[in-house]
Amino acid sequence: MSEYLYGGGGGYAATGDQTRTLFSQTMWYVAITAGIFALGSYVGRNLSPGVAIVCYIAAFVCLFGMRFSVRRSAPLTVGLLFAVGALLGLALSPTISYYAAADPSAVWSAGGATALFIAGFGAAGYATRRDLAVVGRVSFIALIALIVFGIVLIFVHIPHGSLIYSVLGLVIFAGLTMFDFQRLRRNSDLNSAPFIAASIFLDALNVFLFFLRIFSRQN
Repeated sequence: MSEYLYGGGGGYAATGDQTRTLFSQTMWYVAITAGIFALGSYVGRNLSPGVAIVCYIAAFVCLFGMRFSVRRSAPLTVGLLFAVGALLGLALSPTISYYAAADPSAVWSAGGATALFIAGFGAAGYATRRDLAVVGRVSFIALIALIVFGIVLIFVHIPHGSLIYSVLGLVIFAGLTMFDFQRLRRNSDLNSAPFIAASIFLDALNVFLFFLRIFSRQN
């Protein structure tokens, strides 16, 4: 799902005050969305797979709606962002509940590793002066290829395929995370805060799921 939000350039130069305001507002949105996601994961821990799939589709519809509302209604865009967090929490609650029941330490380890990953690559992307637009485009194309690889793994057994898939995913989202954080520094449009927050939230969510696969495999 995360690939839907990528495709823009690196933005343009912003003033210091605008950059700090955009960064602060965006990260607040990310934090709130993550909290809503966690609440949704807890509330929906007993959901059936069918309902979880419906929630996943609804989350995609909300992301689609954000692309149209971002320039028209800031409150609606923020509401859709929070709805994405809640719906994805519900959609992934059976998966997270399964891992939590089978190996709780893997969930905590994945959460800690995700925080360090996003902080590290986010800081690198925010601080670098090199234009990461090419990195963003290449990572987006690689993400599509990874999705295809994931579909192949469903039907074809490849030795250590799950581990390869997860490691490749982390490499790809390292690039996407740096690209998204650079957009924070180069953008001056405060109305784009919910949109960028959605991208960063999805970066973190996918990284968490990749780490969860890796740590659960180790244990």
